Amino acid sequence: MMHFRAMTIDDLSSALELWQSCEGIGIGDSDSPDELTAFLQRNPEMSWVALSDDQLVGAVLVGHDGRRGFLYHLATDPKFRRQGIGQTLVQHAIASLRAAGIIKCHIFVYRTNAQGREFWDRLSFVRRNDIDVQSLVIATPRGRS
Repeated sequence: MMHFRAMTIDDLSSALELWQSCEGIGIGDSDSPDELTAFLQRNPEMSWVALSDDQLVGAVLVGHDGRRGFLYHLATDPKFRRQGIGQTLVQHAIASLRAAGIIKCHIFVYRTNAQGREFWDRLSFVRRNDIDVQSLVIATPRGRS
């Protein structure tokens, strides 16, 4: 039976394994266990996991800056896809953001991730063509020297 609950720090190792195994999910320096722990502590009860018989089969990382929400790394184990798990995780994520008073959320999807882009299109997320994301690394991630 499928069970959904808020992600805990104890879930991070399994979530990282899942994200690293799924095509289209970008794991970077800011996804170290220390950085993810800090993210969960800043955004308690926002991120979600899906469990089948106590095995983590889906996860989404969710947070906000007080104005906008952000969904990161939504993934479902390929053996469990097409069962509505990803959509349910997104519903929980959106409900968490709404309860925090957030009225809009963003996702980052690689342009080369056709399957991911189709998924988000089906959920009525709108692609933005008026902005680009630009990044600058300003510090070494926690836990790294």
